[in-house]
Amino acid sequence: MHDYQAPLADMKFVLRELVDFGLLAQLPGFEEFTLDVADAVLDEGAKFASLVLSPLNHSGDSEGVRWADGEVLTAAGWRQAYAQFVADGWSGLSCPSEFGGQNLPRALSALVEEMWNGANVAFALCPMLTRGAIDSIELRGSVFQKSNYLSKMISGEWTGTMVLTEPQAGSDLSAIRTRAVPDRDGRYLVTGQKIFITYGEHDLTGNIVHMVLARIAGAPDGVRGISLFLVPKFLVNADGSLGARNDVRCLSIEEKLGIHASPTCVLAFGQNDGAVAELVGEANRGLEYMFIMMNTARFSVGLEGIGISERAYQTAHAYARERVQGTEAGVHGGPRVTIICHPDVRRMLLLMKSQTEAMRALASVVAVSLDAARLHPRLEERQRHQAVADLMIPVVKGWCTENAVDIASLGIQVHGGVGFVEETGAAQYLRDARITPIYEGTTGIQANDLIGRKLARDGGRAAQAVIADMRGVAAELAAAPNLSGPAVGFSAAIDSLELAIHYVVQNYATDIRGVSVGAVPMLKLFGIVAGGWQLLRSAQIAEQRLAALDDGGATAGFHEAKIMTARFYTDHVLSQAPGLAHTIVHGASAALAEGVL
Repeated sequence: MHDYQAPLADMKFVLRELVDFGLLAQLPGFEEFTLDVADAVLDEGAKFASLVLSPLNHSGDSEGVRWADGEVLTAAGWRQAYAQFVADGWSGLSCPSEFGGQNLPRALSALVEEMWNGANVAFALCPMLTRGAIDSIELRGSVFQKSNYLSKMISGEWTGTMVLTEPQAGSDLSAIRTRAVPDRDGRYLVTGQKIFITYGEHDLTGNIVHMVLARIAGAPDGVRGISLFLVPKFLVNADGSLGARNDVRCLSIEEKLGIHASPTCVLAFGQNDGAVAELVGEANRGLEYMFIMMNTARFSVGLEGIGISERAYQTAHAYARERVQGTEAGVHGGPRVTIICHPDVRRMLLLMKSQTEAMRALASVVAVSLDAARLHPRLEERQRHQAVADLMIPVVKGWCTENAVDIASLGIQVHGGVGFVEETGAAQYLRDARITPIYEGTTGIQANDLIGRKLARDGGRAAQAVIADMRGVAAELAAAPNLSGPAVGFSAAIDSLELAIHYVVQNYATDIRGVSVGAVPMLKLFGIVAGGWQLLRSAQIAEQRLAALDDGGATAGFHEAKIMTARFYTDHVLSQAPGLAHTIVHGASAALAEGVL
């Protein structure tokens, strides 16, 4: 079984060449952030991922988690790994220094987070959800909540959860029934049952901070009556010490297709007197606040997709280099060769490689906008970067996770029959990846958000700003002799994206059902073109670096591979853009026809 190795060369290329490092260094709080610091963090993160997390991936999948009388026990080695994770300071990498975080850019922590997911996605889910809870408390919590909870959560001493879903509600949060009744001391008592709560109960930390959506008695129906509450597993005393056990219990854990080592819990609040809860922010604004956490989680789920894709590619690539089978095509009577020599295997591996590199590059560039939207000293720049981040988060989440399923499936195909056998590990990546397009809003929900809130609502202005940047790159590529061919394909893909955006903007208000048929193809189209944009930027930079080299070697080989990977992506992935645009513009009538289903 192949162990994960962080793709450091590509990660460092992305951080040095594609990310606007100069902008990051100018943002308040990042003045001392340097490439040396980034390299050190990536190097140490790679060691932790490969030496600590990766060896637990298969064993955790095999052992799973155990539930007994409301308590959950994680797999062997999990507690030790988490203790080292906390001791090494990984939990607070990009969290505010005011509460003990290291205040490093999201663009760096996103790459490290990808490592955790590539090495062991079931483990990475725990700190990922904690980070979302931290963001909610930091932005909307009271002074008391910040002082009592943030430092412990940022250090990793306590973890956090996102508690939304109920059996009758699913993604329709307007239907939630969990209730909150005012209690003395300005707190509330919460009663209700929640399902699908990742790491809702575990044995890794002394406390778990649940961020719970509920209705205060008498609140309006629908989403307007939802409030956000902080419900700790153990109550917290005024001096910060832990008090009595709160009235929240794990009723069961789910038996799942994948991520077996991650406990997915059914939680009951208030089986006795009610779970003591603290209101976060203002009453009836819970959904608004939850989206702070949700957007953090959606971006991070996209990183899950990238990490699993990289792991699946590494495993398939290693197998293809060692598996001897058949003779090379066109060589009659030749020697038996490794399957990486076969054209179709090469095609599959390059589909895995090129899309993974495109996703990594895109997510890293979007992470810069997340940092700038929060920290840039100029209001107009914060607004511009926020518009880019808002536009691209559903793309990063939806496109990267759908790709992860396809890439993990290709990994099994490269292995052939042994890929269907658990011993190789290839099957686990597909099982683990399959939840990611569902997490934090399905691909359809992400796509509807993209066409409605992110394209139609602003008339496509944010998207047109991104397209303008893409066209600038296409023009530069057209002037480069070795890249003029890919430039033609890229320009055609941009035309397709612009045509589709124009259709959505022009027709959404009058034909929302028809436009919605093409929502997921729209998300895929946007992802494919945006990923191509970053890969072709990579090729352009690689050409420049090759021209400056006076010798060959590994550096030259890396840059040459960058160029060929981008050319492959242009021919095999960007070429799908016109067909997707056709589906978006013309695909509604048959899908909505009466009697077809």
